[in-house]
Amino acid sequence: MLRKAAFAHDWYPGEPQTLASTIRSYLGEQGHAHKALGLLCPHAGYIYSGHVAGAVYGRTLVPATVIALGVNHRSLGARVALMGSGSWETPLGTVPIDEKAARLLRHACGLVKEDDIAHLREHSLELQVPFLQYRNPQVEIVPVLLQHLAYEECEEVGRAVAETFGRAEKEILIVASSDMTHFETQKTAEKKDRLAIDRILALDPRGLYTTVHRERISMCGIIPATVMLVACTQLGAKEARLVRYATSGDVSGDYSSVVGYAGVMVL
Repeated sequence: MLRKAAFAHDWYPGEPQTLASTIRSYLGEQGHAHKALGLLCPHAGYIYSGHVAGAVYGRTLVPATVIALGVNHRSLGARVALMGSGSWETPLGTVPIDEKAARLLRHACGLVKEDDIAHLREHSLELQVPFLQYRNPQVEIVPVLLQHLAYEECEEVGRAVAETFGRAEKEILIVASSDMTHFETQKTAEKKDRLAIDRILALDPRGLYTTVHRERISMCGIIPATVMLVACTQLGAKEARLVRYATSGDVSGDYSSVVGYAGVMVL
């Protein structure tokens, strides 16, 4: 199956040269790039969050395979929906799915179900793919969409992702796609988001999950972020770094109702 780009020309540029130059501008002066276990990257339209995503990707070496964990905003299909074969098309070309790694992940966790349909109209992973293929034109992905899960289920999926990392016998990057607080004032968003970011920087997946729910932080990708952190801690992560934080208000000038964006590397 070829998963066609659904949000090009709308959420990000649809012309290849324009998209490439836009991504290049967001990556900026990259300097020394690091190997990372995991990333947290936003998925709003590039005009709002592209500079945050670019700051993270510009500092990260993108390996041959990326397990991409996205938000199933529409709650369609399986609760943990894996697209296990085929490829994804963007204006920059096609990105194959790493079918071996996808198969390993599916076998490692009973919660993971093959479900192509869930991916067709979901933006949370599509917004990541052009950055990944720009940084590594040979990249392959394992796309997974997550609905809401109990914390114990997040642990189960996270352990399976870590197991896949080990059994695949190759370097793998785990990308969690998430925006932060939605449609609150700049002051409130910054305060709430800081609570969540502090738990991420502490490599504390249970604390992140608990804090977001207790404080009613409208972080849409809490489940991908929790799963990513579980997997990274299983793999021996030593630290997490906040690369950039911003809000939509920094672009629109309207600070009365913003969406927050955080870019984090887990090493």
